[in-house]
Amino acid sequence: MTDIGFIGLGNMGGPMAANLSRAGHRVRGFDLSASACATASENGVEIVGSAADVCAGAEVVFTMLPSGRHVLDLYEAGGLLAAAAPGTLFVDTSTIEVGESHAARDVAVKAGHRALDAPVSGGVVGATAGTLTFMVGGEPEDFQRAEPFLDVMGKRAVHCGASGAGQATKICNNMILAISMVGVSEAFVLGEELGVSHEALFDVISTATGQCWALNTNCPVPGPVPTSPANRDFDPGFATALMVKDLGLAQRAADAAGVRTALGKHVHELYARYNEEGGADRDFSGIINAIRASAGEESTA
Repeated sequence: MTDIGFIGLGNMGGPMAANLSRAGHRVRGFDLSASACATASENGVEIVGSAADVCAGAEVVFTMLPSGRHVLDLYEAGGLLAAAAPGTLFVDTSTIEVGESHAARDVAVKAGHRALDAPVSGGVVGATAGTLTFMVGGEPEDFQRAEPFLDVMGKRAVHCGASGAGQATKICNNMILAISMVGVSEAFVLGEELGVSHEALFDVISTATGQCWALNTNCPVPGPVPTSPANRDFDPGFATALMVKDLGLAQRAADAAGVRTALGKHVHELYARYNEEGGADRDFSGIINAIRASAGEESTA
């Protein structure tokens, strides 16, 4: 049994912390949301009074927070690093700017600790089932130290390189995912207009050269994949607002690196518009509705 701290017990962090507790570890957790704390407590997480309190006796401290600013504020102004014993391993599973990830690692090391960036892929379903993929940046020995805990929460953990490499990998992955989902959605809308049924289109493409996760697992139309959000009125899943955030991170990283990502930029614009027009809390596969609406507008123009 290992003493673990976990800060951020929302839709992702709560199930992750619960899985660590079920594996026999002592998990102290904190979240600003009383309801999130209550749910985590029901799942075996010991709720403490402040973020700094999670560090009491903890060998490893996980964070799952909305932004890099939250992580940095917590590390410094929130007193997290000061409250931890020397050599504590901090593992940030949030998705944040690559530069912010470097900054978080630097302040942790300066305070006498170790740090990894370890953003995840797999969404709420993966967090609950313990099937997440972790993309990890940091020192190899720190990755080895964290790997047994990552294995509890996920099915795969990949050491992607030095500090920030996990974040860089995550934003590249999600840029591909967004581009794929728009392509799949456009194909279904075109198929509808041409009289091809959803099932026929899925049966062919899911085993042909167009197959991808956006189609085979997260199909944007109801029916072919019964577990996809399209069968639940696009209840996420992976919310559009989060996809917009990640695409923004990718574009800022591309701009900083001097890399032209034309499709990534265009898809970011499409998702930002869908987000503003009411899709923020819907699964990102709901972009198909915006594409249908656009097709209708063009056909009547």
